[in-house]
Amino acid sequence: MNRKEIETKIELLIDNLVNLSDPEGKYAVTLSDGRKIDNKSFNYWEWTSGIGLYGMMKYYKLTGNKRVLKIIIDWFDIQFKNPPVEKNVNTMVQMLTLAYLYEETRNPIYLPYLETWGDWLFHDMPRTEDGGIQHVVFGSENDQQLWDDTLMMSIIPLTKLGLLLNKPEYVEEAKKQFLIHIKYLCDKKTGLWYHGWTFEGMHNFAEVHWGRGNSWVTIAIPEFLDLVELPENDAVRQILVDTLNRQLETLQTCQDKSGLWHTILLDPTSYLEASCTAGFAFGTLRGIRKRYVDKKFIDMGLKAVQAVLDNLDETGELQQVSAGTAMGEHADFYKNIPITAMPYGQSMAILALVEYLYFNI
Repeated sequence: MNRKEIETKIELLIDNLVNLSDPEGKYAVTLSDGRKIDNKSFNYWEWTSGIGLYGMMKYYKLTGNKRVLKIIIDWFDIQFKNPPVEKNVNTMVQMLTLAYLYEETRNPIYLPYLETWGDWLFHDMPRTEDGGIQHVVFGSENDQQLWDDTLMMSIIPLTKLGLLLNKPEYVEEAKKQFLIHIKYLCDKKTGLWYHGWTFEGMHNFAEVHWGRGNSWVTIAIPEFLDLVELPENDAVRQILVDTLNRQLETLQTCQDKSGLWHTILLDPTSYLEASCTAGFAFGTLRGIRKRYVDKKFIDMGLKAVQAVLDNLDETGELQQVSAGTAMGEHADFYKNIPITAMPYGQSMAILALVEYLYFNI
Protein backbone atom coordinates (compact mmCIF):
# COMPACT_ATOMS: atom_id res chain seq x y z
CA MET A 1 0.00 0.00 0.00
CA ASN A 2 1.45 3.37 -1.02
CA ARG A 3 1.38 6.62 0.95
CA LYS A 4 -1.67 8.03 -0.84
CA GLU A 5 -3.68 4.88 -0.20
CA ILE A 6 -2.77 4.95 3.51
CA GLU A 7 -3.81 8.61 3.78
CA THR A 8 -7.13 7.78 2.12
CA LYS A 9 -7.74 5.09 4.76
CA ILE A 10 -6.85 7.52 7.55
CA GLU A 11 -9.23 10.18 6.24
CA LEU A 12 -11.99 7.60 5.97
CA LEU A 13 -11.36 6.70 9.61
CA ILE A 14 -11.55 10.38 10.59
CA ASP A 15 -14.81 10.94 8.70
CA ASN A 16 -16.34 7.97 10.50
CA LEU A 17 -14.96 9.12 13.85
CA VAL A 18 -16.42 12.63 13.78
CA ASN A 19 -19.88 11.26 12.97
CA LEU A 20 -19.99 8.67 15.76
CA SER A 21 -22.90 9.13 18.17
CA ASP A 22 -25.12 7.15 20.50
CA PRO A 23 -28.58 8.78 20.20
CA GLU A 24 -30.32 5.98 22.13
CA GLY A 25 -27.72 5.99 24.89
CA LYS A 26 -27.08 2.26 24.48
CA TYR A 27 -23.43 2.63 25.47
CA ALA A 28 -23.86 5.49 27.93
CA VAL A 29 -22.62 4.98 31.49
CA THR A 30 -25.23 5.82 34.13
CA LEU A 31 -23.77 7.30 37.31
CA SER A 32 -25.16 6.97 40.81
CA ASP A 33 -26.45 10.56 40.69
CA GLY A 34 -28.41 9.86 37.52
CA ARG A 35 -26.06 11.52 35.06
CA LYS A 36 -25.31 9.70 31.81
CA ILE A 37 -21.78 9.74 30.44
CA ASP A 38 -21.66 9.42 26.66
CA ASN A 39 -18.72 7.15 25.90
CA LYS A 40 -19.45 6.77 22.22
CA SER A 41 -20.12 10.18 20.69
CA PHE A 42 -17.26 12.25 19.33
CA ASN A 43 -18.87 15.53 20.37
CA TYR A 44 -18.65 14.83 24.10
CA TRP A 45 -15.77 15.69 26.45
CA GLU A 46 -14.56 12.27 27.62
CA TRP A 47 -11.44 10.18 27.07
CA THR A 48 -13.03 8.41 24.12
CA SER A 49 -13.20 11.61 22.07
CA GLY A 50 -9.93 12.87 23.59
CA ILE A 51 -7.97 10.00 22.11
CA GLY A 52 -9.74 10.65 18.81
CA LEU A 53 -8.61 14.27 18.80
CA TYR A 54 -5.03 13.22 19.48
CA GLY A 55 -5.04 10.78 16.57
CA MET A 56 -6.20 13.57 14.29
CA MET A 57 -3.55 15.94 15.62
CA LYS A 58 -0.87 13.35 14.84
CA TYR A 59 -2.18 13.11 11.30
CA TYR A 60 -2.29 16.87 10.86
CA LYS A 61 1.28 17.33 12.12
CA LEU A 62 2.56 14.78 9.62
CA THR A 63 0.52 15.87 6.59
CA GLY A 64 -0.51 19.50 7.20
CA ASN A 65 -4.11 18.64 6.33
CA LYS A 66 -5.98 21.88 7.15
CA ARG A 67 -9.40 20.23 7.06
CA VAL A 68 -8.40 17.98 9.95
CA LEU A 69 -6.97 20.93 11.88
CA LYS A 70 -10.29 22.76 11.49
CA ILE A 71 -12.18 19.77 12.93
CA ILE A 72 -9.99 19.93 16.03
CA ILE A 73 -10.33 23.71 16.40
CA ASP A 74 -14.09 23.54 15.96
CA TRP A 75 -14.37 20.78 18.57
CA PHE A 76 -12.72 22.91 21.25
CA ASP A 77 -14.61 26.06 20.21
CA ILE A 78 -17.90 24.26 20.79
CA GLN A 79 -16.83 22.70 24.08
CA PHE A 80 -15.56 25.97 25.54
CA LYS A 81 -19.05 27.46 25.08
CA ASN A 82 -20.50 24.76 27.35
CA PRO A 83 -20.33 24.69 31.17
CA PRO A 84 -16.90 23.57 32.46
CA VAL A 85 -16.41 19.82 32.36
CA GLU A 86 -15.53 17.84 35.48
CA LYS A 87 -11.78 17.34 35.83
CA ASN A 88 -10.66 13.73 36.21
CA VAL A 89 -8.11 11.27 34.84
CA ASN A 90 -10.06 10.63 31.66
CA THR A 91 -11.09 14.18 30.78
CA MET A 92 -7.47 15.30 31.17
CA VAL A 93 -6.39 13.71 27.88
CA GLN A 94 -8.00 16.57 25.89
CA MET A 95 -5.22 18.81 27.23
CA LEU A 96 -2.68 16.81 25.23
CA THR A 97 -4.24 17.80 21.92
CA LEU A 98 -4.96 21.32 23.16
CA ALA A 99 -1.28 21.78 24.03
CA TYR A 100 -0.27 20.90 20.47
CA LEU A 101 -3.08 23.10 19.15
CA TYR A 102 -1.78 26.04 21.19
CA GLU A 103 1.71 25.51 19.77
CA GLU A 104 0.22 25.50 16.29
CA THR A 105 -2.10 28.50 16.59
CA ARG A 106 -0.85 30.46 19.65
CA ASN A 107 -4.50 31.21 20.36
CA PRO A 108 -4.41 32.92 23.80
CA ILE A 109 -7.83 31.50 24.70
CA TYR A 110 -6.25 28.06 25.12
CA LEU A 111 -3.54 29.03 27.59
CA PRO A 112 -5.69 29.46 30.74
CA TYR A 113 -7.17 26.00 30.20
CA LEU A 114 -3.72 24.44 29.86
CA GLU A 115 -2.40 26.24 32.93
CA THR A 116 -5.46 25.48 35.09
CA TRP A 117 -5.74 21.81 34.21
CA GLY A 118 -2.00 21.22 34.62
CA ASP A 119 -2.00 22.90 38.01
CA TRP A 120 -5.03 20.85 39.10
CA LEU A 121 -3.50 17.52 38.08
CA PHE A 122 -0.17 18.28 39.71
CA HIS A 123 -1.52 19.69 42.98
CA ASP A 124 -5.10 18.53 43.50
CA MET A 125 -5.59 15.16 41.83
CA PRO A 126 -6.05 12.55 44.60
CA ARG A 127 -3.09 10.23 45.19
CA THR A 128 -2.93 6.64 46.36
CA GLU A 129 -0.46 5.24 48.82
CA ASP A 130 3.07 5.61 47.43
CA GLY A 131 1.92 8.77 45.64
CA GLY A 132 0.31 7.25 42.55
CA ILE A 133 -2.30 9.17 40.56
CA GLN A 134 -5.64 7.76 41.70
CA HIS A 135 -7.81 6.76 38.74
CA VAL A 136 -10.66 9.20 39.42
CA VAL A 137 -13.35 9.14 36.71
CA PHE A 138 -16.90 10.44 36.27
CA GLY A 139 -18.97 9.25 39.22
CA SER A 140 -16.24 7.22 40.89
CA GLU A 141 -13.22 8.12 42.99
CA ASN A 142 -11.80 4.58 42.57
CA ASP A 143 -10.25 5.11 45.97
CA GLN A 144 -6.64 3.88 46.27
CA GLN A 145 -6.69 2.38 42.75
CA LEU A 146 -4.06 2.54 40.03
CA TRP A 147 -5.12 1.75 36.43
CA ASP A 148 -2.84 1.32 33.42
CA ASP A 149 -5.06 3.73 31.40
CA THR A 150 -3.85 6.62 33.59
CA LEU A 151 -0.46 6.77 31.88
CA MET A 152 -2.01 7.73 28.53
CA MET A 153 -4.98 9.73 29.79
CA SER A 154 -3.19 11.93 32.34
CA ILE A 155 0.56 11.36 32.57
CA ILE A 156 1.37 11.99 28.91
CA PRO A 157 -0.67 15.24 28.99
CA LEU A 158 1.09 16.26 32.22
CA THR A 159 4.45 15.70 30.54
CA LYS A 160 3.49 17.78 27.51
CA LEU A 161 2.20 20.59 29.74
CA GLY A 162 5.40 20.54 31.76
CA LEU A 163 7.44 21.07 28.63
CA LEU A 164 5.09 23.65 27.13
CA LEU A 165 4.63 25.71 30.30
CA ASN A 166 8.22 25.38 31.54
CA LYS A 167 7.16 23.37 34.58
CA PRO A 168 9.99 20.84 35.09
CA GLU A 169 8.25 19.60 38.23
CA TYR A 170 5.48 18.22 36.02
CA VAL A 171 7.99 16.16 34.04
CA GLU A 172 9.58 14.82 37.24
CA GLU A 173 6.12 13.87 38.51
CA ALA A 174 5.45 12.06 35.24
CA LYS A 175 8.69 10.07 35.62
CA LYS A 176 7.63 9.08 39.13
CA GLN A 177 4.18 8.03 37.96
CA PHE A 178 5.61 5.73 35.29
CA LEU A 179 7.80 4.04 37.89
CA ILE A 180 4.94 3.67 40.38
CA HIS A 181 2.67 2.14 37.76
CA ILE A 182 5.40 -0.27 36.65
CA LYS A 183 5.90 -1.29 40.29
CA TYR A 184 2.26 -2.25 40.85
CA LEU A 185 0.90 -3.16 37.41
CA CYS A 186 3.67 -4.87 35.45
CA ASP A 187 3.60 -8.66 35.77
CA LYS A 188 7.14 -9.80 36.49
CA LYS A 189 6.56 -13.27 34.99
CA THR A 190 5.32 -12.17 31.57
CA GLY A 191 6.21 -8.50 31.15
CA LEU A 192 2.53 -7.85 30.37
CA TRP A 193 0.43 -5.49 32.48
CA TYR A 194 -2.53 -5.96 34.78
CA HIS A 195 -5.47 -3.59 34.32
CA GLY A 196 -5.36 -2.27 37.87
CA TRP A 197 -4.11 -2.42 41.44
CA THR A 198 -5.88 -1.53 44.68
CA PHE A 199 -4.21 -0.66 47.96
CA GLU A 200 -7.49 -1.66 49.63
CA GLY A 201 -6.89 -5.40 49.61
CA MET A 202 -3.50 -5.25 47.92
CA HIS A 203 -4.36 -7.12 44.72
CA ASN A 204 -4.59 -6.77 40.92
CA PHE A 205 -8.35 -7.39 40.67
CA ALA A 206 -8.99 -10.08 38.02
CA GLU A 207 -5.25 -10.52 37.41
CA VAL A 208 -5.82 -10.71 33.66
CA HIS A 209 -3.66 -9.14 30.99
CA TRP A 210 -6.31 -7.06 29.25
CA GLY A 211 -5.44 -6.17 25.67
CA ARG A 212 -6.39 -2.52 25.39
CA GLY A 213 -5.00 -1.71 28.83
CA ASN A 214 -1.68 -3.16 27.72
CA SER A 215 -1.81 -1.22 24.48
CA TRP A 216 -2.07 2.10 26.34
CA VAL A 217 1.27 1.21 27.89
CA THR A 218 2.75 0.30 24.49
CA ILE A 219 1.65 3.71 23.23
CA ALA A 220 2.54 5.74 26.32
CA ILE A 221 6.14 4.62 26.84
CA PRO A 222 7.46 5.65 23.39
CA GLU A 223 5.35 8.82 23.55
CA PHE A 224 6.88 9.77 26.89
CA LEU A 225 10.44 8.98 25.83
CA ASP A 226 9.98 10.98 22.65
CA LEU A 227 8.70 13.97 24.60
CA VAL A 228 11.34 14.14 27.33
CA GLU A 229 14.40 13.07 25.26
CA LEU A 230 16.30 11.59 28.18
CA PRO A 231 19.97 10.65 27.62
CA GLU A 232 20.61 6.98 26.91
CA ASN A 233 22.27 6.40 30.28
CA ASP A 234 19.35 7.91 32.22
CA ALA A 235 18.00 5.36 34.72
CA VAL A 236 14.32 6.14 34.09
CA ARG A 237 14.82 5.86 30.34
CA GLN A 238 16.57 2.51 30.72
CA ILE A 239 13.78 1.13 32.93
CA LEU A 240 11.08 2.25 30.49
CA VAL A 241 12.93 0.84 27.49
CA ASP A 242 13.47 -2.49 29.25
CA THR A 243 9.81 -2.57 30.31
CA LEU A 244 8.62 -1.97 26.75
CA ASN A 245 10.95 -4.63 25.34
CA ARG A 246 9.76 -7.20 27.89
CA GLN A 247 6.15 -6.51 26.98
CA LEU A 248 6.81 -6.80 23.24
CA GLU A 249 8.64 -10.08 23.69
CA THR A 250 5.55 -11.68 25.20
CA LEU A 251 3.20 -9.99 22.73
CA GLN A 252 5.20 -11.63 19.98
CA THR A 253 4.32 -15.05 21.40
CA CYS A 254 0.55 -14.49 21.64
CA GLN A 255 -0.29 -12.59 18.44
CA ASP A 256 -2.97 -14.47 16.52
CA LYS A 257 -2.25 -15.65 12.98
CA SER A 258 -4.73 -12.96 11.82
CA GLY A 259 -2.40 -10.29 13.24
CA LEU A 260 -4.89 -9.42 15.98
CA TRP A 261 -4.56 -10.08 19.69
CA HIS A 262 -7.17 -11.52 22.05
CA THR A 263 -8.92 -9.15 24.44
CA ILE A 264 -7.33 -11.19 27.24
CA LEU A 265 -3.89 -11.56 25.74
CA LEU A 266 -2.98 -15.02 27.03
CA ASP A 267 -6.49 -16.49 26.76
CA PRO A 268 -7.24 -17.71 23.21
CA THR A 269 -10.86 -18.39 24.24
CA SER A 270 -11.44 -14.63 24.53
CA TYR A 271 -12.43 -12.76 21.37
CA LEU A 272 -9.96 -11.07 19.03
CA GLU A 273 -9.87 -7.29 19.51
CA ALA A 274 -8.80 -4.58 17.07
CA SER A 275 -8.27 -1.47 19.21
CA CYS A 276 -5.52 -3.09 21.25
CA THR A 277 -4.01 -4.39 18.01
CA ALA A 278 -3.89 -0.85 16.63
CA GLY A 279 -2.24 0.35 19.84
CA PHE A 280 0.35 -2.42 19.70
CA ALA A 281 1.01 -1.61 16.03
CA PHE A 282 1.62 2.04 16.83
CA GLY A 283 3.84 1.43 19.87
CA THR A 284 5.87 -1.27 18.17
CA LEU A 285 6.55 0.72 15.00
CA ARG A 286 7.18 3.91 16.98
CA GLY A 287 9.58 2.09 19.29
CA ILE A 288 11.48 0.68 16.33
CA ARG A 289 11.62 4.01 14.48
CA LYS A 290 12.91 5.79 17.57
CA ARG A 291 15.34 2.92 18.30
CA TYR A 292 13.87 2.16 21.72
CA VAL A 293 13.29 -1.47 20.75
CA ASP A 294 14.96 -3.99 18.49
CA LYS A 295 14.05 -4.35 14.80
CA LYS A 296 13.23 -8.00 15.50
CA PHE A 297 9.69 -6.81 16.31
CA ILE A 298 9.12 -5.29 12.85
CA ASP A 299 7.22 -8.29 11.45
CA MET A 300 4.89 -8.27 14.45
CA GLY A 301 4.21 -4.55 14.02
CA LEU A 302 3.59 -4.75 10.28
CA LYS A 303 1.35 -7.79 10.73
CA ALA A 304 -0.66 -5.78 13.27
CA VAL A 305 -1.02 -2.89 10.80
CA GLN A 306 -2.32 -5.28 8.18
CA ALA A 307 -4.81 -6.67 10.70
CA VAL A 308 -6.07 -3.13 11.33
CA LEU A 309 -6.49 -2.59 7.59
CA ASP A 310 -8.25 -5.93 7.25
CA ASN A 311 -10.76 -4.87 9.92
CA LEU A 312 -11.71 -1.54 8.34
CA ASP A 313 -15.03 -1.65 6.55
CA GLU A 314 -15.98 0.44 3.53
CA THR A 315 -17.30 3.26 5.74
CA GLY A 316 -14.03 3.60 7.66
CA GLU A 317 -15.32 1.87 10.78
CA LEU A 318 -12.83 -0.29 12.67
CA GLN A 319 -14.46 -3.60 13.45
CA GLN A 320 -13.86 -5.84 16.49
CA VAL A 321 -13.54 -3.00 19.02
CA SER A 322 -14.55 -3.66 22.62
CA ALA A 323 -16.73 -1.05 24.33
CA GLY A 324 -15.50 1.11 27.21
CA THR A 325 -14.25 -0.97 30.07
CA ALA A 326 -14.46 -0.54 33.82
CA MET A 327 -12.32 -2.61 36.20
CA GLY A 328 -13.15 -6.31 36.11
CA GLU A 329 -13.14 -8.70 39.05
CA HIS A 330 -12.94 -11.83 36.90
CA ALA A 331 -11.92 -12.87 33.38
CA ASP A 332 -15.50 -13.35 32.13
CA PHE A 333 -16.12 -9.65 32.71
CA TYR A 334 -13.69 -8.82 29.90
CA LYS A 335 -14.89 -11.64 27.67
CA ASN A 336 -18.46 -10.36 27.83
CA ILE A 337 -17.80 -6.71 26.97
CA PRO A 338 -19.79 -5.90 23.80
CA ILE A 339 -18.14 -5.07 20.49
CA THR A 340 -19.05 -1.77 18.82
CA ALA A 341 -17.51 1.14 16.93
CA MET A 342 -15.90 3.57 19.39
CA PRO A 343 -13.99 6.86 18.97
CA TYR A 344 -10.83 5.43 20.50
CA GLY A 345 -10.95 2.46 18.12
CA GLN A 346 -11.00 4.88 15.21
CA SER A 347 -8.25 6.94 16.76
CA MET A 348 -5.96 4.05 17.64
CA ALA A 349 -6.28 2.89 14.04
CA ILE A 350 -5.38 6.42 12.92
CA LEU A 351 -2.34 6.38 15.23
CA ALA A 352 -1.24 3.03 13.81
CA LEU A 353 -1.60 4.12 10.19
CA VAL A 354 0.04 7.50 10.78
CA GLU A 355 3.05 5.72 12.24
CA TYR A 356 2.96 3.31 9.31
CA LEU A 357 3.26 6.33 6.99
CA TYR A 358 6.80 6.83 8.28
CA PHE A 359 7.70 3.45 6.85
CA ASN A 360 6.48 4.64 3.44
CA ILE A 361 8.56 7.80 3.19
